[in-house]
Amino acid sequence: MSVSVDSGDLRAQRMALFAVIITLALATADLIFACTFWHELYGVPPMRLMQGIAAGLLGKRAFLGGASMAALGCLLHYLMMGVMVSTYYLASRRAAALIERPWLYGSLYGAALFVVMNLIVVPLSAAPKTPPVPSWIASSIVVHLVIGLMIALSARGRRRLG
Repeated sequence: MSVSVDSGDLRAQRMALFAVIITLALATADLIFACTFWHELYGVPPMRLMQGIAAGLLGKRAFLGGASMAALGCLLHYLMMGVMVSTYYLASRRAAALIERPWLYGSLYGAALFVVMNLIVVPLSAAPKTPPVPSWIASSIVVHLVIGLMIALSARGRRRLG
């Protein structure tokens, strides 16, 4: 007995797998950047940083949960990156310009991600409010631009692979 797979289904499966790989790579790189930044400048341990991500959902009690809250924060971080990657990939299927001009639209997407995360998501979250750190803001803008570019370039590369 053989199972036939529609070429459209296969293409969608490949795109989904590619999106997962890009998500894992970008989320890991972003987490390494954040952990390094906060540890080197302020001595914040990586576990505390990941608990801080979980605090967006659970508030201050996330800092009391130990490794389980750090794991939740890590999972949330990867899920958010998955949403970011998937959103661009899905939009690029409808708007060819996102694939044709990845440097422009990837940069704009990265800037939009920064704005959404820092002016909407974080302020509306349960995370404790902290004073702004200018070096973190500047670094975070650059990292979001790079993330947007990597998402756009990977979407373009994926599309070219078929």
